[in-house]
Parts: sequence; structure tokens; C-alpha cells
Amino acid sequence: MAERKKEGMAPPALGGSSLLVAFAVLALTVFALLSLSTVQADVRLADASAQAVEDYYAADCQAQEILARLRNGETVEGVESLIPWQQGDEAPSVLSSPPGTETGFPLDDEYLYTAPAAAYVGYTVPISDTQELQVEVILYGADYEILRWQAVPVGEWEPDDHLNVWGGEEE
Repeated sequence: MAERKKEGMAPPALGGSSLLVAFAVLALTVFALLSLSTVQADVRLADASAQAVEDYYAADCQAQEILARLRNGETVEGVESLIPWQQGDEAPSVLSSPPGTETGFPLDDEYLYTAPAAAYVGYTVPISDTQELQVEVILYGADYEILRWQAVPVGEWEPDDHLNVWGGEEE
């Protein structure tokens, strides 16, 4: 009777549980690889962003140095006088408060003033291959007023007007 019981026992069914474990391992492996590729893309994006910020602030520092040299009366290569004023000429009216006064209030005719300007200058500082920092400043001797301090794209924008739409016929 003991022999008969041993022959009648079937081995445990491992097919379903083995298949489930293999699928779970495969799914976890795929998720791990997707997570790894996402992390690598995030690192590349963070590096590019950090480089862009570093490039901007390097250009900003260079533009500040040019402005400081202009305020000291030095001639700087690459700086053009947008409207060449001479001392004693009437300067344009500038719609803001004079340098050194508080701002932040609504402007009206009381704050429209004319000051003898030494120069109205503009210059650009490259940020990257695709951007530059454009600066326009009115110099009042040692005082100044920044009219423009802006990062702008360089080059022509070319729109892609071509649209591949199937016309209903085989080519």
C-alpha cells in the first residue's frame, strides 16, 4: 500500500508560478531600464540648463564691465553711439525719474525731464551661438539709465511650411 501512495502523488504544478515569476522579473527589468533612461535624460537637461545659465551670467558680467568702462569715459571697441550727442546739446526727454531718485510710482508730466546726456550707446555681448545680450544705455556723465538689457536670439527664423499629407493616391 505504501508503494501505491508514492506512485499516485503528482509533483507540484510549477508551470503557472514559474511563468508569473518570470513575467514579474521581466516587468521589473523593463521598469528599471526606463527609469535609468529617464534619469540620464534629466541629467543631460540639467547640464544644458546649467550651461545656459552660466553662459548668460558670463555675458552679463562682460556687459557690466563694458558699462563700467563707458561710465569712466573710456572708449570701448564694439560699442556704437546710437545718437551722437555732444555736451551742451539738448538731450531727448526720458520718461522716467532722474538717476538717483526713487522710482516705482506712476509717471506724469512732472517727472518728464531733459538732462544733458553724454551719449546714447548700444552694444551686444554674445551669450552662445544662438543668443546675444543687447544693451542700450543713456550715459549722463557717471550716471546712466539702462533702456534695454535683453537676451535675444541670433539668426533668421525659418518656418517649416512643408506638410506631408497623404492625398489619397499611391505614389
